[in-house]
Amino acid sequence: MTFAARIFSVLSLALLSACGSAERFAVTTPDITEQTRIAFASVEVRDVSLPSYAAADEITLQQEDGTLTSSSDMLWADAPERAVALELSRNLARLTGRRVASEPWPFEAFPDARLEVRFADLIATTSGVFRTSGQYFVAVADGRRERSGLFDLSVPFDPEAGANAIAQARGRLILQLADYIARNGLK
Repeated sequence: MTFAARIFSVLSLALLSACGSAERFAVTTPDITEQTRIAFASVEVRDVSLPSYAAADEITLQQEDGTLTSSSDMLWADAPERAVALELSRNLARLTGRRVASEPWPFEAFPDARLEVRFADLIATTSGVFRTSGQYFVAVADGRRERSGLFDLSVPFDPEAGANAIAQARGRLILQLADYIARNGLK
């Protein structure tokens, strides 16, 4: 093996080692303790729109001065827009006992309602609060029961506990959002 080949080999190994150091964190689904009645037998979670920092694979933190920081060492286990849509639809299904699925709609019959959620914020702060705000839209084929609403929710977490605590907080926050939408937008 030539000297250049050895150097290339060592550099390649170092690069692979550096790339392998990132950790991925999965969001845990919290337990549901009560059911919520809604006016629809089936709901499609169509579009979940996240801010660019929240749609990235890196877990982002907001500093006290408002600066957003992230690291390629701490990554979400799944693509955030896909994961949040699935978390929201799964939580709505568990909360309501109704047929809820994220887009694309997997059933033959069309859903009774379609839900879109546009997040203005979805961020964990270094002070230990994971917060979200935005707007939801409920579209109904007959047009008579269509509605929209604003949300502004938060849950605490221990910032000293690291990325696992952030992932658990996001799980609680999306469950809180699903409950909020079920009670205010799907009744």
